[in-house]
Amino acid sequence: MAFNSLQTPQRPIPGGFVNTPAPRPPNFRMASGGLVGGGGQQGGAVQQPTQNGVAATSGLTAVERAARAINHRLNLETRYPPLEEYVTQGISADYDIPAPPTAQSQIPSAWAPFQKIKTNEIPERVFEQYNTAEVNTSMGLFAELHHAWIAIDSALYLWDYTHPNPDQTELVGYEELTECITAVKLVKPRPGVFVKDVTHLLVVTTSDHLHLIGLASTKSEAGVISVTLYQTGMNVSMKAINSNCVAGSEKTGRVFVGSGTTNDVYEITYQQEEKWFSSKCGKICHTDTSLTSSFSKSFSSQLQLPAVFGSTSPRSEYVKQIVIDDSRDLLYTLSSRSTIRIFHLKPGQSLPLLITRTAREILTGIGHMMTRPQTPLLDPAQGMRFVSIAPITSAESSRLNLVTTTSTGVRIFLSTTSNAYYGSDSSSTPTSMQPYHVKFPPPTSDAEQTTKPAPSSNQLTSYPAPQPIDTSSTSLQTTRISRRYAPGYFFCFVHTQDKDGRILGPDTLFLSAPDTGRIVQPPEPGQVRVYHESGQWMALTGRTEDIGLVSAPFSAAKTPAGFGNELAVQFDQTASEVAILTNTGIHTIRRRRLVDIFAAAIRGSSNDSFEETVKKFIRLYGRSEMCAAAIAVVCNQATDVTADARLANITDRDVIELARRAFIEQGGKATLNEYNDPGPGGSMVDNVQPSPRYHGLMLYVSRLVRSLWKEPLMKEESTPTGGLKITPTITMEKLRAVQGNLGDLQKFLNEKSKYIEGLTGATALTGASSRQEEVTLQGEHRAMTSLVKAVASFIEGIAFVLVLFDDPVDEVVLTLSDESRQRIRQLTYEGLFCTTGGRDLAKELVKAMVNRSIARGANVDTVAEALRRKCGSFCSAEDVVVFKAQEHLRRASEAGADSAAGRGLLNESLKLFQKVAGTLSAEHLSRAVDQYIETSFYAGAIRLALSVAAERDRVNKALAWIRDGRPDQDSRKEAYEKRTSCYALITKVIAAVDQISENSPSSDDVKTSNIARRKVEAYYEINQSDDEVFQTYLFDWYLNKGWSDRLLEIESPYVITYLQRKSNDDTAHANLLWRYYARYNNFFEAAKVQLQLAKSGFDIDLSTRIEHLSRAKANASTRTNGIHNFSKSQQTKQEVVREINDLLDLANIQEDLLRRLMTSDPRVTEDRRPLIESELNGRILPLDTLYNDYADQAGYWDICLIIYELADYRSSTNIATAWHNFIDSANDDAMVSGQAAAFEVVAEKVQTLGKRLNCSDSTFPIPVILPKLVNYAIQDNISNKRSTLETWPIELFLDLGIPHEVLVTGIEDLFYNPERPWTTDRYRIKTAQLLTYTVDAWYMATSRGGGVAFGSEENAAAMLELMRVITGWGQLPREAQDEAVRVREAVDRIMW
Repeated sequence: MAFNSLQTPQRPIPGGFVNTPAPRPPNFRMASGGLVGGGGQQGGAVQQPTQNGVAATSGLTAVERAARAINHRLNLETRYPPLEEYVTQGISADYDIPAPPTAQSQIPSAWAPFQKIKTNEIPERVFEQYNTAEVNTSMGLFAELHHAWIAIDSALYLWDYTHPNPDQTELVGYEELTECITAVKLVKPRPGVFVKDVTHLLVVTTSDHLHLIGLASTKSEAGVISVTLYQTGMNVSMKAINSNCVAGSEKTGRVFVGSGTTNDVYEITYQQEEKWFSSKCGKICHTDTSLTSSFSKSFSSQLQLPAVFGSTSPRSEYVKQIVIDDSRDLLYTLSSRSTIRIFHLKPGQSLPLLITRTAREILTGIGHMMTRPQTPLLDPAQGMRFVSIAPITSAESSRLNLVTTTSTGVRIFLSTTSNAYYGSDSSSTPTSMQPYHVKFPPPTSDAEQTTKPAPSSNQLTSYPAPQPIDTSSTSLQTTRISRRYAPGYFFCFVHTQDKDGRILGPDTLFLSAPDTGRIVQPPEPGQVRVYHESGQWMALTGRTEDIGLVSAPFSAAKTPAGFGNELAVQFDQTASEVAILTNTGIHTIRRRRLVDIFAAAIRGSSNDSFEETVKKFIRLYGRSEMCAAAIAVVCNQATDVTADARLANITDRDVIELARRAFIEQGGKATLNEYNDPGPGGSMVDNVQPSPRYHGLMLYVSRLVRSLWKEPLMKEESTPTGGLKITPTITMEKLRAVQGNLGDLQKFLNEKSKYIEGLTGATALTGASSRQEEVTLQGEHRAMTSLVKAVASFIEGIAFVLVLFDDPVDEVVLTLSDESRQRIRQLTYEGLFCTTGGRDLAKELVKAMVNRSIARGANVDTVAEALRRKCGSFCSAEDVVVFKAQEHLRRASEAGADSAAGRGLLNESLKLFQKVAGTLSAEHLSRAVDQYIETSFYAGAIRLALSVAAERDRVNKALAWIRDGRPDQDSRKEAYEKRTSCYALITKVIAAVDQISENSPSSDDVKTSNIARRKVEAYYEINQSDDEVFQTYLFDWYLNKGWSDRLLEIESPYVITYLQRKSNDDTAHANLLWRYYARYNNFFEAAKVQLQLAKSGFDIDLSTRIEHLSRAKANASTRTNGIHNFSKSQQTKQEVVREINDLLDLANIQEDLLRRLMTSDPRVTEDRRPLIESELNGRILPLDTLYNDYADQAGYWDICLIIYELADYRSSTNIATAWHNFIDSANDDAMVSGQAAAFEVVAEKVQTLGKRLNCSDSTFPIPVILPKLVNYAIQDNISNKRSTLETWPIELFLDLGIPHEVLVTGIEDLFYNPERPWTTDRYRIKTAQLLTYTVDAWYMATSRGGGVAFGSEENAAAMLELMRVITGWGQLPREAQDEAVRVREAVDRIMW
């Protein structure tokens, strides 16, 4: 069911309103529970049945007891109330505002919630550019990038406002626009659209367009942010839209623009490249206001509403502000008529309108909360309007969605409901919105002066809400800008104006923030939480232009419960900073932490007022919070702004001494609950509630370690090469900072222990006046000493982590067992600091570190002493048995490995290691092998490694796993990995043997003989091994080292089996296999392997595949005698050769396509080339794919013809078309290049193609090609105005071996062709001349050497008749006629 919004009751109902005494109605949700906060005035914490609010702690160690208390404290801090629990339904006007600076002192009050750090001036160059403005200027901030911007007409300039010398800062300009800039917005881009360097987008709107500009920001080691602008070419027309407000979604990268003339919302779409139906940048209008506008006008005219929301000008309603809540996928808009609309950011490009609420509807809902007549602050008739809206994320509140601020400074908190239930989760779509809470402005200065005496600068003036609540304060009457940042920072900019509405002087800023220290305290029984806010006034030096959040958005938790707890993170996160841009400079405002407020309060107090200041702090925030703040000041955690506008830690000795006095003297007393039964196994000490001093210490310690407490020590990542990379989850800088803070605390507690109750030891018990007091002191002592020991444990634990990550932690962790590695992955800092299992695991890591150090040659005692000095409790003694064997190794090294005593000690150590081969750890084995290598005991190292491998896999599971194809999900894989860890050590021995053999001096015969003998011994152990798993691993290692020749020389029955098994998965092994076959003269098997390589799916480029096919063709054609007895394939030799030839033809075609597309085709764009290369420079594609997808589409007609020939394609029409297109394209290319005469290029290409086609009758049709070339030659002769006869077509065909009779017949057909242009005189003359030339050439070719002219008498008679026709035609030019007569007479002579 859905719960309806609150309606006006007919009669007052008890509890229905805030001011009625009845209990509140249920909220239909689970309460977050009361938070044990800073505590009251005395105890500082809510009394618990046991010492630390948890179970009895008698059976726990001191560190475990402290860890339990820290967990309890951290749990309480996560229960900080959600926003809706202290911003309750109703109205309020509660502010605590410290006294403003006096005329004598401009120093802000110590209790002020904010502090101005510095003011950065605007560079003089900006003013110089400003003076050139002609039409429009605007300014703004990119606070998160430490940059400000100014738009001057059509130019945009950015500068780093944090530069110490403003006039030397770089001015980044963008002057590519031609229209006046109306708005600039910094948004996050959608992932994948731009390169990774582009971190942000600048959305720049002008009068007619919107432009997207890429912005790359980089941060130097010094923290300086530099920006670079990139032209994206993305823009869209925005004519008649007059956009002036932009918003972007950080989660999705979507960009929205509000219209400045209508109430429309546009989405700006952008993508990496243009597509068929969408450009790179476009806009989508998600609203249609025509119907809404007409309805609104009609409705207003019927009700005769006054024009109150905006001006009375005829300008229509338009979008004034857009904000986005990514946590709920909602978009809010505020219109010029103070109408709020809510849209749903659905996936894709959808933006449905969910809710529309006018100001009048919202004010009507507020009317139910008011007990007094309508306030003028919410009266539209008096000019009230909404000036801004701010979203509240779902992490901050599950019920409140939005805050809107009026021009009178009133904040209205709005809540939405869905069809599910009131206050539903963020995933539900809202269907209704109503006001939830109204926060009125603080009292005016006049009211303050008349009701309150002037307080001192260190007093916090409290303005309790009067009865009834003041709803008429005009202190924020002329609000022009407001902003709200989580967890409730409120910035309200007010301008002063005269009675005529003219602005007078600069803006005044009102700031407020939740008073977390007071909100955290549980309310009195029967009372609701109060929205405590601390406020302050701040005078600015100019008119405010923009405001931005410099620091990251605040978040103490990921859920509403605990989100706003500023106290919990004051030592863990940097304080929030906000930058304010005025026309005179940029002001940086910092949120003051509670510890900073405490330090400033005691610094400004005198000796007489010190105790009063401390008591006031206790009264407001509790004694425990006071102690936590005091100990933080003592440990140099407090900060303040120095005289040179720097933020620095407070190290003033006077301030630290005052904080120490407050901690020791005002820390309170422990109490004993005498009536609580401690239970079985408990004691009365468990009933002691420690003092607020202890709770303050616990607060401070828990807040120091909160960020790492539940985090694992390390995380594992895979490297690009498949290796293991281990990195810390918490940075080393953070760990050192926490360790340093804990060290400062430890130092203070140790130095001042005799002054701190609970740390004074047994001497405190001597002053106890009763048994109850004695038990109380014992309980306080136990709690305090537990905390002190825990702090020492934390410091030592962090030191261990720092030492761990100083070494290659990847190598250390890899030496551990799988079970230990899994436990390491799950080990948290809490587990390391406080649990026995965590310490045992740390000792195992220390052991691995020691073994690694010893393996590198370090002395055992030295390494252990170094670890013991840094983290003594984590370092343990080494294994005695292993050390005994290592002692033998050490003594052998001292005695000399070549001596008899040394060799005996080495053999004795080998026997010791072999006895425990089944349980010998990896680190011990590795260290022993390394020491054997150092002593040249190579055979012993190999024997030990093989023995350990055999013991680790007695049933030979690894071999079965290899033969089954090495499946991943198989338990036998673990056995293989255990064995290979031993084999890896053998490879190290082999490398050492080979190295020393190569480097041995040839002049020393004795030494050379010893080295040779040890090498023989080592390889004897290797070659005599019947461990097939080892042999397989050894072959792998040979190949990884590039020693393929060594593998080819091995005469082992495992080699061919190994290579055949491996060749299915790797090209290197396949290449080695055909080389192995060829080495033993089995060329046919080598050819088959090469053929499979060329056909395989391996990542092999095309040229390599062609090389394999060429080699395979040669090998398959080689005849050999005495072939070894290799297994034969069922394929015949002829089938293999035919398949090789076919694939080779295909590959050559594919290579031609690849070369042209990648190098010589200008139509292929740069972004297209990688895709083409990936498709063509790999596997050999089918013929139809090459034709349809590439050759035909690209217009490579010569390749098309080659494909026709290869496919035996005989369509004369398509072949003729291809030839025509080929000749035309060849001519076009020649004309473009201009490197040679066009006809020469055409002739060369036709001749080359004819040779590749072998002048096939089907794909090289003379009746098609000859007319085309003759026509081309004639046209070329005519266009170039040459009088000579172009005979190159005839010579081309003759060079290709085309018979003369074919050419004569073809040209004769052209001479008699009745179609144009062959019927023209010019063409017939040229054709007759070519006939004469061809007949003459035929005559000369056949009659040379006494042969029969024309091959036969019949041909000669036909030629004579043809020449008679040509000479009798009578239209030839004189020279051509003479030449024809000469040829006719020559033919006539041979006939007679």
